Amino acid sequence: MPSLPPCAELHLHIEGTLEPDLVFTLAARNGITLPYADAADLAARYAFTDLQSFLDLYYATMDVLRTEEDFADMTRAYLRRAAAAGVRHAEIMMDPQAHLARGIPLKTCVDGVASALATSEAEFGISTLLIAAFLRDRPAAEALAVLRDLIAMKAPIVGIGLDSAEVGYPPSLFAEVYDVARAAGLRCVAHAGEEGPPSYVWEALDVLRVDRIDHGIRCLEDEALVERLVGERVPLTVCPLSNVRLRAVTGLADHPLPRMLERGLNVSVNSDDPAYFGGYLDDNFAAVEEVFGFGPADLALLASNSVRSAFLGQARRDLLLGEIEAWRTTRTPSPM
Repeated sequence: MPSLPPCAELHLHIEGTLEPDLVFTLAARNGITLPYADAADLAARYAFTDLQSFLDLYYATMDVLRTEEDFADMTRAYLRRAAAAGVRHAEIMMDPQAHLARGIPLKTCVDGVASALATSEAEFGISTLLIAAFLRDRPAAEALAVLRDLIAMKAPIVGIGLDSAEVGYPPSLFAEVYDVARAAGLRCVAHAGEEGPPSYVWEALDVLRVDRIDHGIRCLEDEALVERLVGERVPLTVCPLSNVRLRAVTGLADHPLPRMLERGLNVSVNSDDPAYFGGYLDDNFAAVEEVFGFGPADLALLASNSVRSAFLGQARRDLLLGEIEAWRTTRTPSPM
């Protein structure tokens, strides 16, 4: 049995899985000259002072993605690494606007990622779903236009999300986008309460009517919000190593994850942009296990939360919950 539980990954940006070696491989394939000496030089720049400093490099490196093959290769590289981490189901976000702004057709990026996801269970044992995430620091009208194009082309997406720079861009700006998405039968998630205040979480719940909150770590600053999240079992997709790397917390020991669990919040652990933030899902689990002294029951709870919060059919959900329980049982000492 693996040392960490099988689980679902619900907060993963596929563009954030671009490892330096793959960046250079795709650049060479597409005849792109990079402003870095080599992969080691690029990796040394994966150090950030805040969310914006990360986003600057994130958008620069994704310029190597030009063809469907590029998007498919990036996606398969993530799936291969995720399988090694014990991921059994992944709900993957992609940022179509970031590629459209570079002149890459919508069909190219969607079909490239989707082609890899179509065989993910057969190749890697990972069931997958695709979420189109919109950039909150670009106009809501642009997001709406892209959404309508995705719906018109019958893109294989299960839902929409909202990401990028949070502060100054409240969820309510995107109310119409989410109304259209729900009318089309799409599920809804949104980043809120990472750098932004608890009020953004309220807006995501009340205005966007989301199914899940991505991050949400600042909810502890608002007791009424915590009570609501607990009462409604709203999923919070927490990304510990990401929060440390982007200075949302000063260090992992200061992360609110243990307090969130103590309060009964429905939290899962995820990797966010693992190539940039120093860890895939197994790295995140191993870190919280070590720093917080989490035992098998704690890790199994986090894994079970991830599966219960996923947009899964009941049969697949039950299968994965059974795998988690089997993992927990083998690691829990029998009573004397």
